[in-house]
Amino acid sequence: MSNNDIVPGFDEEKDESLKIRLQKVDSVDGSLILFLTGYIDTYNSNFFQKRVNRAIESGFTRLVFHCGGLNYVSSTGIGSFTAFLKAVKPRGGDLVLLEIQPKVYEVFQLLGFSQFFNIKDNLEEAVEFFAKGGVSVESDVFPKIFKCPICSKKLKATKAGRFRCSECKTILAIDNSGQVFLG
Repeated sequence: MSNNDIVPGFDEEKDESLKIRLQKVDSVDGSLILFLTGYIDTYNSNFFQKRVNRAIESGFTRLVFHCGGLNYVSSTGIGSFTAFLKAVKPRGGDLVLLEIQPKVYEVFQLLGFSQFFNIKDNLEEAVEFFAKGGVSVESDVFPKIFKCPICSKKLKATKAGRFRCSECKTILAIDNSGQVFLG
């Protein structure tokens, strides 16, 4: 099934710097996986937004961005993801980001956006997230206030994941049980 079969006119425009392959999730209404390969920057973010907005206008409001092939995202590119979130939320939708490369994830963290997006480890978790109505299975651990193990700066985590200490810039990880780890 081609992209145009899923979203009519999706491939009318091409950009070699960013390839997008679509896959419908049959088990969840309005759910679409977008496999991203390449990079998103100031020059191609408009192209990226137009194509994804076409998918949203076609009724896909539960978007899974598979970022395993995405090797760079500028702050403008992250702004695109924020725009998509604003477009789908009023329609009862949401976004999930998968397999984010470490250097791309670092940009999300540095700009403070890693807390706004649902970041999952694999496709099964993303589909399950939408199948359960967009609700993460998290315990009463969050929000959690703790001290950075390196500089003792008081930090707050709203959910499990990776982030950077605002004081010493050390990358930390916190699991679903609230355990804090380096890196």
